[in-house]
Amino acid sequence: MKTMPAFEARLNPDECLASGEYPLTRRDLSEIATMIYADAGIHLNETKASLVYSRLSKHIRSLGLKGFREYCSLVSSPAGAAARREMLSHLTTNFTRFFRENHHFDHLRNEVLPDLIARAKAGGRVRIWSAACSDGQEPYSIALTVLSQFPNAADYDFRILATDIDPKILALARAGAYDAAALETVNPAMRKQYFREVTVDGRQKWQVEDRVKKLITYNELNLMAQWPFKGPFDVIFCRNVVIYFDEPTQMKIWTRFAGMLAEGGHLYIGHSERVSGESKGLFDNIGITTYRYTGKGRRA
Repeated sequence: MKTMPAFEARLNPDECLASGEYPLTRRDLSEIATMIYADAGIHLNETKASLVYSRLSKHIRSLGLKGFREYCSLVSSPAGAAARREMLSHLTTNFTRFFRENHHFDHLRNEVLPDLIARAKAGGRVRIWSAACSDGQEPYSIALTVLSQFPNAADYDFRILATDIDPKILALARAGAYDAAALETVNPAMRKQYFREVTVDGRQKWQVEDRVKKLITYNELNLMAQWPFKGPFDVIFCRNVVIYFDEPTQMKIWTRFAGMLAEGGHLYIGHSERVSGESKGLFDNIGITTYRYTGKGRRA
């Protein structure tokens, strides 16, 4: 099992790092950090104590537990497998928006799609992967970019795979219904063409049209686990995810992505992320957080 070093033994394990309804001690945080690192590669340290407290205290209350000590005992036991899965959902960050870091979509539209569209029209296979898709705004942005250049893409072997570790957020992605505020970064003409107004639980939403959804397959996936597909992919989006991993885990992920890309395939990453270390030689940096695979990696 993947583990991370325990917090420094010389520090008082019972010191309270965050408090409110329940105290969160250094011992509790260390155990939670070890579990979340083993499960998802996410690196937590003591600066995240307040975040951990705010995201887990309601969960502890809903489970009828007395505090973090009892909670740690539960989620580290076989009987607490469901609660541990919930813990992962609570501690993963799902901030996203349509066409976030728009320069990636400009590059995809202008530099990458022309060749991919020509290949699809000639009977070839095209695959794009949104590797941490959150509530679907990234893969829908990809699909909208594709459809703006290739309206009948779904009639060809042109598909988008969208994955995320959180099954709850994937359910929202599959539904594809968003508040009006979420569509502020969507071109009005595109919104009119590919969304329709619906009422969900008494609230007005904008629903993604089925012809957009048809391009996308959603699957649950932990990037730290085995990947149940072989690729190759022509484009991978994995943005603002590896920033939560430590450096060895980051390099492992970059290497695995290289093994999933077709030669000359493109990787788009987050604005605070860089491909570095031993993985750097696998990619050419061709723009702002935009990389092209050199063809030197191995299959994941």
